[in-house]
Amino acid sequence: MKRITTKSVQILLASLLAAAGLVGFQSTAFSAAPAPAAIAQAPCGDTSGFEQVALSALPPEAADTVDLIQQGGPYPYPEDGQTFENREGILPDCETGYYEEYTVETPGSDDRGARRFVVGDGGEYFYTDDHYESFSLTDVNS
Repeated sequence: MKRITTKSVQILLASLLAAAGLVGFQSTAFSAAPAPAAIAQAPCGDTSGFEQVALSALPPEAADTVDLIQQGGPYPYPEDGQTFENREGILPDCETGYYEEYTVETPGSDDRGARRFVVGDGGEYFYTDDHYESFSLTDVNS
């Protein structure tokens, strides 16, 4: 029995809508070029319900962590860059391995603290300062 994937359903829906004349052939949902949005959207789920925050509005250590992530390290903790499992179910439901977590230093803390970035393969940066109880979607370009 052939398994129907989410992508197959999306393509079928787009084809049906295009045939009905409801959308143009060059729908942004299926174009090869990414949308020119400041904040990346997870291809595997809706991120519209997340508070959006500029990187400049976060603690200064957050910008340091983003710089490290974008440079590929080195990271201060061995856990940084490891798979984030999304056990809390707060982030969009993506396949295992889609998200990685990184520590955002907490001055005065004698351990990793509660602040993290969880970064998706699609370029989304989710920030938490309460150890995964809540997240905001961060615009790392501001």
